[in-house]
Amino acid sequence: MKKSFFSVSFIAFMVASLLFHSECMAQGKKREFRGAWIQCVNGQFERIGTENMKRMLTYQLNELQKDGVNAIIFQVRAECDALYNSSLEPWSRFLTGKQGVAPSPYWDPLQWMITECHKRGMELHAWINPYRAKTKSTATLAGTHVAIKHPERVFAYANQFILNPGNPANREHIYKVVEDIVRRYDVDGIHMDDYFYPYPAVGETIPDDREFRLYNNGISNKNDWRRDNVNVLIKQLSENIHSLKPWVKFGISPFGIYRNKKNAPLIGSNTNGLQNYDDLYADVLLWINNGWVDYCVPQLYWEIGHPAADYETLITWWNKYAKNRPLFIGENVIRTTEYPDKNNPKNNQMNAKFSLHDRLPYVNGTVLWYAKAVTDNVGSYGTALRNYYWKRPALQPLMPFIDSKAPKKPKKVKPVWTNDGYILFWQQPKGSKWDDVVEKYVVYRFEDGEEVDLEKPSKILAITNKTYYKLPYINGTKKCVYVVTSLDKMSNESKGRKKRVKL
Repeated sequence: MKKSFFSVSFIAFMVASLLFHSECMAQGKKREFRGAWIQCVNGQFERIGTENMKRMLTYQLNELQKDGVNAIIFQVRAECDALYNSSLEPWSRFLTGKQGVAPSPYWDPLQWMITECHKRGMELHAWINPYRAKTKSTATLAGTHVAIKHPERVFAYANQFILNPGNPANREHIYKVVEDIVRRYDVDGIHMDDYFYPYPAVGETIPDDREFRLYNNGISNKNDWRRDNVNVLIKQLSENIHSLKPWVKFGISPFGIYRNKKNAPLIGSNTNGLQNYDDLYADVLLWINNGWVDYCVPQLYWEIGHPAADYETLITWWNKYAKNRPLFIGENVIRTTEYPDKNNPKNNQMNAKFSLHDRLPYVNGTVLWYAKAVTDNVGSYGTALRNYYWKRPALQPLMPFIDSKAPKKPKKVKPVWTNDGYILFWQQPKGSKWDDVVEKYVVYRFEDGEEVDLEKPSKILAITNKTYYKLPYINGTKKCVYVVTSLDKMSNESKGRKKRVKL
């Protein structure tokens, strides 16, 4: 009798828990990084011309906005080149078809993307590859390219050219490139992916004996020295970026495995694959724990149940060890939709993965690889985002280690009849420093008599940089309460300014 009662009670508890979990997922999170990578190396922009590229990007941004995306990570430097106006590096062949040739009609893709993303309430993170100087498919380099001007600073590896990380002059060059972007462009972030030392290639060795002799700084182990080279770069980049513009976020998207347990029994994951620490010389946990990066996006491109790199094992590992900085998960859209859910084989793995995101407390967001797969709606991934997972807007995750002070709330919130209808207007509060100037606003709606709770994401109607919001007037008989709050550059939120209206 007791056993039967326990079983019924346990089942009832589990059903209630699942319903609660499903309801929470449907409501969404109030704060969540919802990013998408837009890359150039797939050739989608090459030789299509200015107007066609603008048209393509406009379509992608519009669709991603409908899907709930609030941040774009845009590749602007794939091989020591530029998808922006640079005096330091040549125009990218991935833009015009020939390296060093400016787009015609002339435009600046990075500046255009910043403007277009900000219009849509999205952040724009400029994505650079630090060391890669030539991809496998590039045949000709411009005369102004660093590999042509300074061949002694580059080595060939697996049909690529790599800026030698052991040469301090290369670090100085990368610093200048990043500082140039941060100074001249209103980017929200600088982003680097997983290409540090090159991925190991069978039969090839990294030719850095000379640099090790010249610049070892007393480090006797070459592997430790290689890691130190990358550590120095990351630390200095972080300091340089924040000294210029403290609000510009510095993020890293490493390969999905830090170390395997067989190589590091105390900290390694139960996996068997390429490792950041041992193979790419990228000590990602050191950067996170020392606060040298502002967010981390491990590329967990495998499926749940992968024999060598199980997704669930890895996301659980990163949630445990990378919690000193905001953690976002790099998701492979195509792979997610190709593999069935182990517990429900009729469905793909999207719901199972998002459920893991929701359950793990230190997972603060997602970045989608890649944007075009979402806008093409592969496996109905985009439809699921806009209709369920990311149906409601989300604020960016907080970064109190940069700034935690909330701005002032909006002034003079008032509904006004205009030629365009019934509009709720407000005024921007005063702010004199970067950390108290208001950048955006959040608009909430509550029913008459309902508790005003700004922690309910389901009550958010819009996140906007405008100082007005069009009200859905019907006949003037329905009472409700609108609340408007202010957001600063780091998405710190003010107290709300309330206004009762009749719709």
